[in-house]
Amino acid sequence: MASSSAVGKLSREEFRRQKDLDAARKAGTAPAALDEEGRPINPHIPQYISQAPWYLDTGAPSLSHQRRPFDDRSADKLDNWYDRGAKAGPAAKKYRKGACENCGAMTHKKQDCLERPRKKGAKFTNKNIQADEIIHDVATGFDAKRDRWNGYDPAEHKKIYEEYEAVEAARQKLREEEIDNQTTTDLAAVRKLAKAGKKEGKEADPDFGSSDEEDADDDKYADAADAVGQKLDTKTRITVRNLRIREDTAKYLINLDPESAYYDPKTRSMRDAPIKNVPAEEAKFAGDNFFRFSGEAPEVQELQLFAWQAAARGNDVHLNANPTQGQLLHHEFKEKKEMMKDVNKVSILAKYGGEEYLEHVPRELINGQTENYVEYSRTGHVIKGKERAKTRSKYPEDVYVNNHTYVWGSWYDLSSSTWGYACCHSTIHISYCAGEAGKEATQASTAQALLASSQAQSEPSAQDNEVRARIDQNYSKKRVGEGDVSLDKDRLAEAISEEKKRKVRGDKDDDRSSKKIKGLQSGSHDVTEEELEAYRMTRRNAEDPMANYVDSEDVYTR
Repeated sequence: MASSSAVGKLSREEFRRQKDLDAARKAGTAPAALDEEGRPINPHIPQYISQAPWYLDTGAPSLSHQRRPFDDRSADKLDNWYDRGAKAGPAAKKYRKGACENCGAMTHKKQDCLERPRKKGAKFTNKNIQADEIIHDVATGFDAKRDRWNGYDPAEHKKIYEEYEAVEAARQKLREEEIDNQTTTDLAAVRKLAKAGKKEGKEADPDFGSSDEEDADDDKYADAADAVGQKLDTKTRITVRNLRIREDTAKYLINLDPESAYYDPKTRSMRDAPIKNVPAEEAKFAGDNFFRFSGEAPEVQELQLFAWQAAARGNDVHLNANPTQGQLLHHEFKEKKEMMKDVNKVSILAKYGGEEYLEHVPRELINGQTENYVEYSRTGHVIKGKERAKTRSKYPEDVYVNNHTYVWGSWYDLSSSTWGYACCHSTIHISYCAGEAGKEATQASTAQALLASSQAQSEPSAQDNEVRARIDQNYSKKRVGEGDVSLDKDRLAEAISEEKKRKVRGDKDDDRSSKKIKGLQSGSHDVTEEELEAYRMTRRNAEDPMANYVDSEDVYTR
């Protein structure tokens, strides 16, 4: 179907043959059709794809209208530009017809000539004929045609820097020579020389300044002076704030890491250093806090704080109105403060003493560094050198009194929670040591030893043990039926029968009251473990849902 557009209107026989050929191509029995470039056309491609529109129809079967046309944009690149000032070979010797009447080049006319207009052109003099320029056919695209910097060589801008650096170096050298040639060392003369250089258009040296005492002509330059970061127009009296010098890199562009120092766009401040691993003295920008607390900035802050505090106390001090007075007063205040500190120190030492404690101990003693060499073994004993003396307290140590071999507090009695001597176990301070006999006496006088001796003297009988068990049961915190209970089967059966008889009689309350009275009179607990278990087994649980359940006989009959 690829060639149907090129055939036009077909007869019925031709249309049938075309259909048979397409079917054979799809079946693979006939070779596929070839396009203009000799590439086979897939016979399974639909007609609406293979058939070219009327404005792209070439008259032959082809699929080129479905492919992207080859576009060579190498001529539209931005770096494709002509060579400036390129000449084509040597210049001609004689004037040629049709050439420029001014310079003699064949590539332009007189009205387009860039040479200086001559009094007599090359057409009439046949002298100094310029060579022909090379005309490049630069096919600029859409972007290249509208690029204002197309064809500009960035290396040319480096020449401007070199020129400025050379001029600045020469200007600095000239200024140094003029200062060295001066016969006087008066600073005022040197500053006048610097001011004269400024009037001539030279740049001012930052080492030179001005003061009211030395130069009386500063007032006329006061209006023209610019503050840091500001530019004042003296005619319109409008202050224009210069954010920074345009050649400097912005603070927020020094480090593009978002986790670096925070930049406040409202105040245009970056307090921390953007690059942490670079010393502040070597960094291009170390943060606003570095400039705020470096150089003479802290001194200015102290001076401003002194002026505020002095003004709050009623003194007429204003740093901006009279900075010289404020600085002199601040200097005088610091001198008086140091003098008063020394006077107070001397008076306190004269009254209370203790000057010897203010003397500084040598650094070797503070750090514990000495030249004594001591060598220790693996067990901690000294092999070579002198062992360091142990620090002793102000209390007497290792002093034994009253024949004791241990000091007071070397033994602690757990039973009485008291301290004593380890040699005789005596808990009486400054007592006489009894040795091993004291230890035996102390051990024999303990409560455990006394109890053990009393139990050994009197062996209780079985009747006494039973009475003791009943007493322990009555007055102990352990209740009947708790813990490990051992029941006698005969007594349990007897207790169950008695409990059933009691319930039949219905004298439960009288029986309980009589037992309670009897128990109080006898002083013993009459309720035994078997009786309690019988009561639990025979009592009726009203909350049991199966208490009244009776099996019917027909449940088991089917």
